[in-house]
Amino acid sequence: VQLVESGGGLVQAGGSLRLSCAASGSTFSINAMGWYRQAPGKQRELVATITKGGGSTNYADSVKGRFTISRDNAKNTMYLQMNSLKPEDTAVYYCNAQNIATFVDYWGQGTQVTVSS
Repeated sequence: VQLVESGGGLVQAGGSLRLSCAASGSTFSINAMGWYRQAPGKQRELVATITKGGGSTNYADSVKGRFTISRDNAKNTMYLQMNSLKPEDTAVYYCNAQNIATFVDYWGQGTQVTVSS
């Protein structure tokens, strides 16, 4: 499975961005997916996750009410709509997918999100 993120960039505080994660390869093996982020000097942290069918989502407290995770399995793509962005949201955002049989994690290369104050 290969994961490619897109949609990052520079935005002012209060603005919005939509990240996409396109999956290719053995996409039938993908179970849950999620977004993680890593700010400079900090550990990678969970942002949001979504189940295979999209019926259940989970968010970090810091993004609840501002970010929305979704997926379109027909397009093998996952999204993260980010609204009301804050400078503390600045980080490299990574796409994650879990293998349904082995629980092995797949990772994308990351996309930079920078929020200016």
